[in-house]
Amino acid sequence: MIEKALLLIILLRIFSGSVDITAAIFMYKFNDLEKAFYINTLLALVGPSVLIITTGVALFGLTEKISLTRMVCLFAGITLILISLKSD
Repeated sequence: MIEKALLLIILLRIFSGSVDITAAIFMYKFNDLEKAFYINTLLALVGPSVLIITTGVALFGLTEKISLTRMVCLFAGITLILISLKSD
């Protein structure tokens, strides 16, 4: 039997991959660099959101197995990744 948290993570990753593939199809269909750039910008919102949600679901599923200190470190690491994406 598969854990609910694992199933949710799998479904979110399938959704994220489907969004990426759909975006690539639209880029190909429109055949316009400006539109492709706009679509790619929208994808930049999906990736970090899925990362945060899947990590949250995983940590929630592991609450009995992971210490609070380790959870804080993991979220701090994710926060630093997101900050580095925004910096120049």
